[in-house]
Amino acid sequence: MTLAFEEVRLTLPHIELAAHLYGPADGEPVIALHGWLDNANSFARLAPRLEGVRIVALDFAGHGHSAHRPVGAGYALWDYVHDVLQVAEQFGWQRFSLLGHSMGAIVSVMLAGALPERVTRLALIDGLIPYTGEADTAPQKLAEALTAQMALAGKRKPVYAAFERAVEARMRGVGAVSREAAELLAQRGLMPVAGGYTWRTDNRLTLPSPLRLTQAHAMAFVRRLACPVQLVLAEQGMLAAQPSLAALLADTPIDVRRVPGGHHLHLDDEAGAQRVADCFKPFLLAP
Repeated sequence: MTLAFEEVRLTLPHIELAAHLYGPADGEPVIALHGWLDNANSFARLAPRLEGVRIVALDFAGHGHSAHRPVGAGYALWDYVHDVLQVAEQFGWQRFSLLGHSMGAIVSVMLAGALPERVTRLALIDGLIPYTGEADTAPQKLAEALTAQMALAGKRKPVYAAFERAVEARMRGVGAVSREAAELLAQRGLMPVAGGYTWRTDNRLTLPSPLRLTQAHAMAFVRRLACPVQLVLAEQGMLAAQPSLAALLADTPIDVRRVPGGHHLHLDDEAGAQRVADCFKPFLLAP
């Protein structure tokens, strides 16, 4: 596995983000967006296989080596959308493609739906729209979020006595991953503390959302997509398990490729990364 990349820090007007740069400077511009609680190493296996593409693999705010948002700020999906747009501005990219996994795929769809003139192509891995909620659930969801926010000061991150213990915990986490994938995510996601290691991620990332888009809101972004879209659907992933998947994809021009593997199929092993690359390389480089 080749891990050749350039580590950079991007000073945006409102926050500093970390990223890995892959590929030639004159390659097809792509911003790669990882999933919730992951980091830029999510693309460590896939990015080197996408020759000819210039990939900026971000650590989202609050993840990996990127800064945390200021006190009082939150981590709404539309805030990530703004971050990504600012990254594109920093690179001088008026048009660019997005490569997104899970939450990163959701952020990609929202940006491409909001500003279709900016996005050339969407390459999505096992993600499409966020968890939704209808109007009658809004008061209860806000109550849950407020209660969790008030309790946050007393919440402590787990501390693992050894790196290996953290890897094992990540293997069992949301979107279970292989040991090698967990090691890659942990290498970038852990920091040393008294007693061992803990995660760099902002504790606020685990707070429940105070407001969810309705199904109609979420699908409005999908229906406004104007660029080619390819979705790699993991056959044993999280998206395939949703009973509403067929309805979500009905009447959309999304090119769906069903690929063996779990939710992190692009990272779990070399074979999975190659299968995803075989889908995305010709797609991202298409004239």
